[in-house]
Amino acid sequence: MSGMGGLSAAARAALLERLTRRRGEEAPAAPAASPGRDLSTLPGAAEIAMMREAGAALGLESPYFRPHEGIAGARSVIGGRECLNFASYNYLGLNGDPRVAAAAKAAIDRHGVSASASRLASGERPVHGALEAALAAHHGAEACLALVSGHATNVTVIGQLLGPRDLILHDALIHNSVAEGARLAGARRVAFPHNDWRAAERELAAQRRRHGRALLVIEGHYSMDGDVPDLARFVEIAERHDALLMVDEAHSLGVLGPTGQGVAEQCGVDPARVDIWMGTLSKTLSACGGYIAGRRALVDLLRHAAPGFVYSVGLAPPLAAAALESLRVMRAEPWRVRRLQENAALFLRLAREAGFDTGGSAGLGIVPVILGSSVRAARMAAALFEAGVNVQPILFPAVPERSARLRFFLCSEHTAEEIERAVAALVAASR
Repeated sequence: MSGMGGLSAAARAALLERLTRRRGEEAPAAPAASPGRDLSTLPGAAEIAMMREAGAALGLESPYFRPHEGIAGARSVIGGRECLNFASYNYLGLNGDPRVAAAAKAAIDRHGVSASASRLASGERPVHGALEAALAAHHGAEACLALVSGHATNVTVIGQLLGPRDLILHDALIHNSVAEGARLAGARRVAFPHNDWRAAERELAAQRRRHGRALLVIEGHYSMDGDVPDLARFVEIAERHDALLMVDEAHSLGVLGPTGQGVAEQCGVDPARVDIWMGTLSKTLSACGGYIAGRRALVDLLRHAAPGFVYSVGLAPPLAAAALESLRVMRAEPWRVRRLQENAALFLRLAREAGFDTGGSAGLGIVPVILGSSVRAARMAAALFEAGVNVQPILFPAVPERSARLRFFLCSEHTAEEIERAVAALVAASR
């Protein structure tokens, strides 16, 4: 697109609008011959190139993959410049906490950096069992299993538990890892409208008898919208239709409920009524990895049969130690959860008062500012970055074009003054 540099600003904006409105309904024409080793024909390559060229035509630098030069919490340093940071999952400010760092360093001194093997094949360390016992207690579950990746946890667990005769019913906004797990399982996959428990029950009632096992999957706190499901309703639906209920707590732990216990505490539901609790270690717990908590029989099966656990190296000991210490600090210092929720509520109120569309955000940790245009979202993110506020735009095709947004992640370490400054910068960037 070498000739695009001479386009007017309006023409460039119109071009990117046209490009981002593509929905992919039209299948690409079959190539005349095998693409062979031409990597530009791989799925998704053309779309990435198109977006990169369109962004360059608009004079917009990519906001992605910017290196942070220190700890990314409420504030960060990017390109040698300190900025307010609203693009981190460090909800309770525990990444960088000296106690968490000390626990990780002690684990390195004792066990080294890596488990060096599958836990099944001699990669087990005492810290793994300690972390799993603490997470099981956190969820009121009988047992827990920690894996090296949150994404891989959903993929391997769903892929292991379900098969072609089974049904997976999930929220339309469920994380990619659940969809990939369903694809691996080969089960029939049905999506219901976001947070619509009535639609979920209609689908389950219509489909249940034609399948062997059924799995209903929701999230405790949706990362794109910051809203929360009516957990009690979904529990009742699963019990009524003999389905397993799985709740992804990736963005719930440390964020929802008065003490950060998660969506069960937020909604006043007995956690034992949920069959499968899934969570990640990379957000509130400031480490990396994923876990499953539930009945002992489930965890024992996964421990011996889930490919993503059996055939993968064990969770690195310093990561397990960091997550365990983060969980201990979170429980000992509930003020962190309270401050996070106060900060999110303040941001949500100020953004709404300024006239921004924040969707259905509950104001507990995640607040989207929905702008309805990928061009506008990209431009406002760039203007905010220039003003010293780091926030990521979420553009088509990650969300529908009319739902392009800036996604603000709040932290317990943000101050009220910083939040007010960020909203003021948001208002200025929108003019």
